[in-house]
Amino acid sequence: MIQADGLSLLRGGHQLLAAAQFTIFPGQRVGLVGANGAGKSSLFALIRGELKEDAGQLQVPQHWRIASVAQETPALDIPALAYVMQGDQDYTHIQQQLQQLNQQLHAEPDNHRIGEQVAALHGQLDAIGGYDIEARTAQLLTGLGFSQDQLQAPVRSFSGGWRMRLNLAQALIARADLLLLDEPTNHLDLDTIVWLEHWLKRFPGTVMVISHDRDFLDGVVTHIIHIERKSTNSYQGDYTSFQRQRSERRAQQQQQYDKEQTQRAHLQSFIDRFRAKASKAKQAQSRLKALEKLTATAPLGDQEPFDLSFPEPTKLPNPLMQLDQVQAGYGESTILEKIQLNLVPGSRIGLLGRNGAGKSTLMKVLAGELAPQGGVREASPGLVIGYFAQHQLETLSLNDNAITHLYRIDPKAPEQRLRDFLGRFGFTGDRAYEPVEPFSGGEKARLVLALLIYQKPNLLLLDEPTNHLDLDMREALIQALQEFSGAMVIVSHDRHFLRATVDDYYLVAHREVAPFKGDLDDYARWLDEQAALAKATLLSASVNAKTTADNQQSSSNRKAERQAAAQKRQQLQPLRKKVKHAEQQLEQVTEQLEAVEAQLADPEIYQAARKEELTDLLLHQGQLKEQLETIEMEWMTLSEELQHLESE
Repeated sequence: MIQADGLSLLRGGHQLLAAAQFTIFPGQRVGLVGANGAGKSSLFALIRGELKEDAGQLQVPQHWRIASVAQETPALDIPALAYVMQGDQDYTHIQQQLQQLNQQLHAEPDNHRIGEQVAALHGQLDAIGGYDIEARTAQLLTGLGFSQDQLQAPVRSFSGGWRMRLNLAQALIARADLLLLDEPTNHLDLDTIVWLEHWLKRFPGTVMVISHDRDFLDGVVTHIIHIERKSTNSYQGDYTSFQRQRSERRAQQQQQYDKEQTQRAHLQSFIDRFRAKASKAKQAQSRLKALEKLTATAPLGDQEPFDLSFPEPTKLPNPLMQLDQVQAGYGESTILEKIQLNLVPGSRIGLLGRNGAGKSTLMKVLAGELAPQGGVREASPGLVIGYFAQHQLETLSLNDNAITHLYRIDPKAPEQRLRDFLGRFGFTGDRAYEPVEPFSGGEKARLVLALLIYQKPNLLLLDEPTNHLDLDMREALIQALQEFSGAMVIVSHDRHFLRATVDDYYLVAHREVAPFKGDLDDYARWLDEQAALAKATLLSASVNAKTTADNQQSSSNRKAERQAAAQKRQQLQPLRKKVKHAEQQLEQVTEQLEAVEAQLADPEIYQAARKEELTDLLLHQGQLKEQLETIEMEWMTLSEELQHLESE
């Protein structure tokens, strides 16, 4: 297990953790939450051994293998599939040894000792599932949204977001005991996030994840560690459960603080009244000592300092904008066709669709950054657009400070008014005068939002606005958007954010933009249907091709083929039964594992009196996870063998 005892950590003279305490047991999936800058990523670096604690200790089992997502991807010429396979260090190490030994064996073909070493390494390769690693890697990359053609594409051909997916795949393929994921959903679309949730639930090791996506946390974690005021508090359950428990703890802390303040006031009043009187001096001194000994509970303070409320727009024309038969794309390439859209005050639209389907292209057309290839984009007089996109963070002047950016918008504004406005976004005091360059991604996103809000927009175009925002900031933005009187179009992979701000969804797919009748759960089902349809189409094409070939053959040949097919089906029947049996075992073991994890989610099980029961449950959980992995490997091997034989 991982255990922190009196852990203190400083970075750049700033104390991130002070006397922190927490314990993480094997198999737990832990969400690490807290405000931006609280020290979450630094704690990950400490666990990886990249930093050293300044006081106390952090114990991580020495034999544990730790995997995390690399932040940079070299522009390599090797295929994506081969790059991801390098994440399995055991496999890579064995392959390197085999390569060296095979070279020696080629030079000394009669050296039996080398031959025995080669045989032993092949045994190790078989034990770790090395012979099916290519199939497992391909399955993993497919889940992360890569097409079959992309598997063999060189790493250097991918954009930054897709390279981050490759790095995520490397971490997932690793044979790790502890998986550290820092904002893994930032470069993923909704369907890939759902796939990742399912994958992490089946992961047999321990998971620690930093995420500001509350729906993702609810779908994955079993425990929460919250970093607040340089301390850590541990909670049982998912993020929603943590919020409830935290509210209860805060209420109790406030009651204790109020009680102490009342007691302090009473003691101080007695001291002030009777300190000068000789007859009461002794009692006054006694009260003074009692006051000094009184334990001080820290006041809660302002936990949500952000005020992102939008000013009322100067004008609200109706409609704000219309797109009529618009065609959009780049150069001679068309991405979207026949777009019909009417934006009026109060419109709250969320855009759904896979990455690359054209959502950002549509947003650029709406913002006026991309001219339509055809059709009409009609903007009403008085339209004021507030456009937030990730590339706009790069347009900030890094050498200038926050208040200078505001002066560019409103040169005649009083300085104090601008300072007060920036304070609503966390840029208080001297922070408003510091250069933007060292700002974190979250601070830059806050500044872009501040500049956008200051201009009193009546149409908001928000393309992934939450990527760099922590959970408290996201909630503040949600509250502000719920009260916004203009129209807004949103692209986001944060399901909670979409549910809280959007009334209508439009689906961007197959070069079209059309109203989507349903919610996010319906969209998830639509994605499943699309996957099944694609598979059925591929199968149908294969069948049609075979039928055409059959029609070109003689009657005798078709009869021979039918006989051969019948014989082949009969031969494959035992293998199909094995595949079906493995599927049934997978379902049974999965149900058993879910039942055990439901028991482990009960806070009562961690009481001292139930220590033996907890130990048995953890042991049983580990056994079931190992069993599940073994059955999955067997099922995958059998399925691939069946697919290969059926395709022959």
